[in-house]
Amino acid sequence: RLVNSMMRKGRNTGKKLMAVRIVKHAFELIHLMTGSNPIQVLCDAITQSGLREDTTRVGSAGTVRRQAVDVSPLRRVNQGIYLITTGARQAAFRTVKTVAECLADELIYASKASPNSWAVKQKHSLEHVAISHR
Repeated sequence: RLVNSMMRKGRNTGKKLMAVRIVKHAFELIHLMTGSNPIQVLCDAITQSGLREDTTRVGSAGTVRRQAVDVSPLRRVNQGIYLITTGARQAAFRTVKTVAECLADELIYASKASPNSWAVKQKHSLEHVAISHR
């Protein structure tokens, strides 16, 4: 699912071999940088970057207000993967770092729930919005 999520944005659509290579290099970098199992780092990163609470639009006849709701476990996993890959893609855009290096950094930061991770920052901001709409 991580590989399929890396195939986003128009120019990368359908290039699964490229996405597999990126994830493979990222896992090798994670193993070199942390010395731990990359799959465990991925699981921790998805756990730390998935939303627990979100908002939905509630209303009828043109009056719309936001309502805080709990997030299902499957959506938490999907949202976590999406936030991690989006953060890695944005970090690699117009820089000398490769996408694999940025994905490895994002996974490591997210697994430690570090504020350096784009996914964790987005999670906190979205949960803050949900708290204000309780």
